[in-house]
Amino acid sequence: MGPQGIFKPAVLPDAPLSVTTVPVVEGRDRPYEDEVGADGFLRYRYRGINPLHHDNVGLRRAMERQLPLVYLFGTAPGWYRPEWPVFIVHDDPSSLTFTIAMDDPQVLRPDLTVEVVDDARRAYVTRLARQRLHQLAFRQRVLLAYRDSCAVCRLNHVELLDAAHILPDSHPGGLPVVSNGLAMCKLHHAAFDRNIVGIRPDLVVEIRQDVLAEVDGPMLRHGLQDLQGNKLVVVPSRKDHRPNPNSLAERYEAFRAAG
Repeated sequence: MGPQGIFKPAVLPDAPLSVTTVPVVEGRDRPYEDEVGADGFLRYRYRGINPLHHDNVGLRRAMERQLPLVYLFGTAPGWYRPEWPVFIVHDDPSSLTFTIAMDDPQVLRPDLTVEVVDDARRAYVTRLARQRLHQLAFRQRVLLAYRDSCAVCRLNHVELLDAAHILPDSHPGGLPVVSNGLAMCKLHHAAFDRNIVGIRPDLVVEIRQDVLAEVDGPMLRHGLQDLQGNKLVVVPSRKDHRPNPNSLAERYEAFRAAG
């Protein structure tokens, strides 16, 4: 990738190599706001407002030749996830946007015919890829805020950590923002999702009463029961990244109802 969103290295004659969407920084707008249209494809903003800018002309050439590009999606400051291949499928100078479809690398096999390249399949692949990228970005931002540690037990093995939603995606308030997330190890994430673990608005952990009453081995005792009454051991240093107390209160009521 280069310093601009559309990158054409000098070794390529007239078409770019990659396009980039910069990461979301909460409280700050992206310089170029890329979005998904009703058809499921990505709308990618022109470089500037001149359709004849050389970067925009390069993307137009890539569209005409159906050249595969790399799409770099910013998940957090300094972190990008590459997707390949993506194709420019439409150009709209009136809105200063290109339409980008993501696809499966298998479509580039030389033995496949053009019939396998259809809009419905590309829309499906693009939608799944965008969901995956946004989930990855949410996880990246939450783990950075919690310093790569479980909020409940301080485990700091990143490969064993998740970004748990306080209010789920399906909830109107379940936005993919850090204040609606908690960094949790896989055990405590699963227990939180199943209302075995509850977190009060004052950040105190509670364990469901029937689980507290169980008698089992050391994993249950140390992994769950001993958490009763403890406060979260890791919270973000930024106040606007800390768990939203209203969201915690609503989620805690669901925990109490489950018990």
